[in-house]
Amino acid sequence: MAEPLIRSGDDIEYESVDAADGLERGVLIDESHGAPNFAIRRFTLEAGAEVPEHTNEVEHEQYVLEGKYVVGIGDEEHEVEAGDSLLIPAGTVHWYRNEGDEPGAFLCAVPNGDDEIELLE
Repeated sequence: MAEPLIRSGDDIEYESVDAADGLERGVLIDESHGAPNFAIRRFTLEAGAEVPEHTNEVEHEQYVLEGKYVVGIGDEEHEVEAGDSLLIPAGTVHWYRNEGDEPGAFLCAVPNGDDEIELLE
């Protein structure tokens, strides 16, 4: 059985994501913290940053915290902003582009385990 846990925002370390310039990820809670099923991560997308087309082996549920940016899901583009939620099913081609002057940020929940990313050319 999992134990309750509180993590301070000051304890979250952010790292650049190799797949894209201007994208950083901080792991808020995952299996290494005792969460048995899901991980919650916070991403920041700098102004002008782009994340190339890719797929993931697991589903992604996302909640936009701040900013406005474009998300491509399959063949469609969507402008999202703070308060919007997204579901990106496993294996779905998607990408991100921040065309604005302000950074974007979102929470992303995924099942624990391997989340292999496949970049598309």
